[in-house]
Amino acid sequence: MIIQPKIRGFICTAAHPFGCDVAVQKQIDYALHQSLLSAIPKRVLVIGSSTGYGLASRIITAFSGKASTIGVCFEKAAENNRTASPGFYNTAAFEKKAHAQGLYAKTINGDAFSDVIKEETANLIKRDLGQIDLIIYSLASPRRVHPETLQIHQSVLKPIGQTFSGKTVDAFKGEVKSVQIPPAADEDVANTVAVMGGDDWKRWIHAFDKAGVLADGVKTIAFSYLGPRLTHAIYKNGTIGFAKADLHQAASDLRAELSAHHGDARIVVAKAVVTQASAAIPVVPLYIALLFKFMKEKGVHEGCIEQMYRLFHDYLASSHPLPLDVEGLIRIDDKEMAKDIQDNIEAAWPAITTDNLATMTDIEGYRNEFYHLFGFGFSEVDYNQDVDPVVNVPSMQELRI
Repeated sequence: MIIQPKIRGFICTAAHPFGCDVAVQKQIDYALHQSLLSAIPKRVLVIGSSTGYGLASRIITAFSGKASTIGVCFEKAAENNRTASPGFYNTAAFEKKAHAQGLYAKTINGDAFSDVIKEETANLIKRDLGQIDLIIYSLASPRRVHPETLQIHQSVLKPIGQTFSGKTVDAFKGEVKSVQIPPAADEDVANTVAVMGGDDWKRWIHAFDKAGVLADGVKTIAFSYLGPRLTHAIYKNGTIGFAKADLHQAASDLRAELSAHHGDARIVVAKAVVTQASAAIPVVPLYIALLFKFMKEKGVHEGCIEQMYRLFHDYLASSHPLPLDVEGLIRIDDKEMAKDIQDNIEAAWPAITTDNLATMTDIEGYRNEFYHLFGFGFSEVDYNQDVDPVVNVPSMQELRI
């Protein structure tokens, strides 16, 4: 079939296998051109391994650190004239390239929130690696079925306490428009915390502790975002912010629990990047388009792979890691939050309209990054070529429950 992008709102409903392969290879090329991270943990699990920061951290640990990696994701294979999800193609590309380098890489495809996936992952670790040295928690799901109650929780993107009024962008129509979002109900907050908070992260660590697969000195990290005042009403002070606060508390709880293993648990505050999740948040795409402009002009722009290399180089694989902030957080959003960058954004924000969007922001860069998520927009790929959307991943264990 000939595969072209199909945009509906803030999502793309098609993905290109060759394009996703190119996207993964570009990240691998970056990793291979950096200094070898010899002190990196050598047995790594990435929960949420198929896109964004999860995929980038798996690439860095494998190709910059020569680590054995296990990934957990929830992705769809191609069927009935529909392409696979981009994460499925990403995983296929990663494992093919990792195996070609002689690296251990296996993936479990299923609902990471379930007890079954946790048990099967622990069994795989026991069988192949013995124990695990680093657990990276990078889930970005809008929905969770609680493993005990079987209640379905759906996260929402809402402010708390009052209606949010602001502006956002339709990146594909090139239109700046007003948006109003009503405040969340208590149930909305509870559901969002259930999906995006720290409960599932803690359940993974508890399951592994019970299974005996936590190595001495084990570390675990989860990703968070704080952002500037411009996005606080919808992000930090909204339902997502409440969920992130719960995630931060989970890190503190896990630090205490992992002391028995001489281990550690930390939150990594990363910069804003284009992901399927961030595209869904009102205000954020317009903010990112503006952020890209000023960071590129200053020469400090970073994507997921650059951020993850810096995370490991400066913190997780360094004999002299950079200091944590006053709250004990690992801050790799420092370049985004630099005063001159944020001052420029705040000054420009009120003046952005549909008419000047293309000149005042890097909306083109935002669009390009979005298309790249799905394997589109690469000059190396002939998108008029008839391709087979079915890709096999022999080392992927499918557990669709």
